[in-house]
Amino acid sequence: MGKERLAAFMDAVLAIIMTILVLELPKPDPMTVEGVLALRDTYVCYILSFFWLGTMWINLHNEWHHIQIISRKVVWLGIILLFVTSWIPYSMSVVAAYPSSKLAMVLYGVSVLLVTFANLWLSVALYQCHVDIAECNSHRHAWFMRAKYIPDILIKLIGVVLAATVYPAAMIIAVLIAMMWMLIPIDRLYKGKSE
Repeated sequence: MGKERLAAFMDAVLAIIMTILVLELPKPDPMTVEGVLALRDTYVCYILSFFWLGTMWINLHNEWHHIQIISRKVVWLGIILLFVTSWIPYSMSVVAAYPSSKLAMVLYGVSVLLVTFANLWLSVALYQCHVDIAECNSHRHAWFMRAKYIPDILIKLIGVVLAATVYPAAMIIAVLIAMMWMLIPIDRLYKGKSE
């Protein structure tokens, strides 16, 4: 199967999920400056979730750039990724309703981790479908996967543990740090290291 239909479908569903994020924002009560400022944690969570999903979309685009043919497994993993991603607006709405709740932040963190694991699983399956072996050898791919995803997962796991035990907002900080990590072009570092 060509990648175009699945990529277009994933783009459309991610766009819808990102739009739903804003619909989950509560209205200020009362409608005053103080009421708006009282929702600052919710706005931060929204902004972070939106740009984290945008970063995921950019990384998906970069991973799919050289892929021409995909397998049935990739299609289903794409569906699984969209399913777990669709939980982000719900978990963000729980955080919006209970911004200082440890449980709300843990729920958000678990949702983020599920998306990360589904994204990793999809990434591995994509590279198994890659037809240009010279462009993507297994050593380079294994190095890239370890360098990119292991720190990302560890940062988010630390965020979940800290949110559950000490500081609920640690999950938000962990997602911000992980998002910045995912923006670093690790594949360029590898190319520079191997030259």
